[in-house]
Amino acid sequence: MIQENNSSDLITKQSKITAFRFVLMIGIVSLFADFTYEGSRSITGPYLAHLGASGFAVGIIAGLGELLGYGLRLVSGRLAERTGKFWPIILFGYAIQMISVPMLALAGSWRVAALLIVIERIGKATRNPPRDVMLSHAGKVIGYGWVFGLHEALDQFGAMIGPLSVSTVLAMRGDYKIAFAVLLIPAVITLGLIATARLIYPKPESIAAETQTTTLEAQNLPRSFWIYLAGAALVAAGFPDFSLMSYHFEKANVVSATWIPIFYAIAMGTSGLGSLVFGKLFDLKGIKILIPLTIITTLFVPLVFFGGFVSALIGCALWGIGMGVHESIIPAAVAIMVPLERRASAYGIFTAGYGIFWFLGSAVIGFLYDVSLPALIAFSVIAELAAIPFFLLLKKASKI
Repeated sequence: MIQENNSSDLITKQSKITAFRFVLMIGIVSLFADFTYEGSRSITGPYLAHLGASGFAVGIIAGLGELLGYGLRLVSGRLAERTGKFWPIILFGYAIQMISVPMLALAGSWRVAALLIVIERIGKATRNPPRDVMLSHAGKVIGYGWVFGLHEALDQFGAMIGPLSVSTVLAMRGDYKIAFAVLLIPAVITLGLIATARLIYPKPESIAAETQTTTLEAQNLPRSFWIYLAGAALVAAGFPDFSLMSYHFEKANVVSATWIPIFYAIAMGTSGLGSLVFGKLFDLKGIKILIPLTIITTLFVPLVFFGGFVSALIGCALWGIGMGVHESIIPAAVAIMVPLERRASAYGIFTAGYGIFWFLGSAVIGFLYDVSLPALIAFSVIAELAAIPFFLLLKKASKI
């Protein structure tokens, strides 16, 4: 009997080690991926302005990118669920994303740049749902909040390094095209690492030995899922994209071109640190932590659009915390709410709804930017605070 217990403990310990190593491996892949595309995104706003785009155009481009970047996850999620081809879909998505970023160096107009920006988001949409399902297997062993928080922290560490590297290139050369070309290096590293991960972990589902059970309950997504989606969609609608924020910094002469990617790096740093903390808090306290965090992060909007250099810096840090909250808690909460056999499509449905409202909100915010900053701030704050009743309802309707 003692030997059986020791054997069980050994298996559990080994499963935890394997799960942690898998999350670490995928996290390092994400680190270099974010180095690449977040380095790019830190300067797309001023780059589009440099190429002659209007504020409304930047809002539409950013919103369309997020619409496709989230909306197409519905397709990739369902495709992964039906075919079981998780790794091929992930590899294809990473390839599209990593190729499109350095190609921005060749863009001759803002329209070409816009197309490449949107293609990059499509690549991310393709690979995220199946990747999140893989991570959720590890979450069953070592905690969903911790897995997605740790992954997001590594992800955001790369998102911090990328903008800092881009800022260095701009400070030395003052050329956006060279900055985009330099991002070819982490892009190639990303593709090499994800291919290696495929070889080392061909079947991540074996980490937790999760099995599918087709039941009537599994066929329908729970009510708590839809309540959570409604609240998250409102947050997304009121959440300005950094492209528009950086566009504002450039147009209003609040932050110099060299400092804009540094601001983005700081935002990614706070996002990464926040993900670690909020992931653990989610495992301990549940979904209720979203309520105070949502209220606090709404403060970033007036700080960014009404403030000077220091206020904008604080606003960017709060914006990063807001990103960290939802990037770490959303996949963790969905993994708990939804049975394994519906998890891939659930991630796709959730992020599709999230992306649609981000697009609609970004279009409105971009339009309001050209019309009235007070109206922009009012819309953003009201939309985000409107999510609070849904999170309160979710707290009552679920055991999370």
